[in-house]
Amino acid sequence: MLRLAEQMDSSGMLGRDGADQLVRTVAASKAAAERLGCEDLMAFATSAVREAGNSAEVLDRVRSETGVDLQVLTGEDEARYTFLAVRRWYGWSAGRLLCLDIGGGSLELAVGVDEEPEEAFSVPLGAGRLTRTRFDNDPPSRAEVRDTTEWLAEQLAPVAKKIRRVGTPDRVVATSKTFRTLARLTGAAPSSAGPRARRVLTDSGLRQLIAFISRMSASDLAELEGVSASRAHQLVAGALVAEATMRALSLGELEICPWALREGVILRRLDHTNGSDLNTPPESTRWTGDTGRTGRHGARWS
Repeated sequence: MLRLAEQMDSSGMLGRDGADQLVRTVAASKAAAERLGCEDLMAFATSAVREAGNSAEVLDRVRSETGVDLQVLTGEDEARYTFLAVRRWYGWSAGRLLCLDIGGGSLELAVGVDEEPEEAFSVPLGAGRLTRTRFDNDPPSRAEVRDTTEWLAEQLAPVAKKIRRVGTPDRVVATSKTFRTLARLTGAAPSSAGPRARRVLTDSGLRQLIAFISRMSASDLAELEGVSASRAHQLVAGALVAEATMRALSLGELEICPWALREGVILRRLDHTNGSDLNTPPESTRWTGDTGRTGRHGARWS
């Protein structure tokens, strides 16, 4: 857990410590892949690396010190691949899907009736980013919570308007760790119940949860069941983003999907190979998606 979105300096550069951790993590992951006999390495990065002012330098350093060509996904691709994973999980019978995903640096939204969403958006409203830029106190002050809630409503209004134009979704789905944790804290089944247990997050449950956790320090939040110590400090920000998104889109309930961006990237990779290139060295393995973009992807650093 690198939390790179929180390691940007005031000028938007990824700090030396963050870059060092990234290099060590990529090197360790590559070594593990080789040890386990992995034949097809897909390494990709998301918003934190994408938006860093020194992104090119960091990527060059990763490549030179580890031999891994870390590919950077666009925000729209993040939304599209996550949407693909959700579509494959629920199937065609789910109808028009609306998919939401809160990451460390960004919020992704996508809606559509096919495997390619009709609209896909990435906005810089990640839980880690907001924790770093909006909160100076632990727990955040009432003024910080209030001001952030109002600011989020302003930021989400234009995107919500575009999504509503597509049409009413038949199923609204949320993915990734932040939403899973929020659902668990509002009474959803624990991970031990298995991936197919139906889990939901309601707007009323989320509001009650925010009233509770916004008064707790990060160390106290880390003691709650289902909250990891590494993410506890950004839980309030993630909850505020989730609540603001549900309010902007007039959503009363979200279903939690166990598949997210990583699965979407792997599924798209598998869609574009017949297996003949699985022994190709990682440096030359490439695929082309429906949108015509090319890249190399699979383990995620964000």
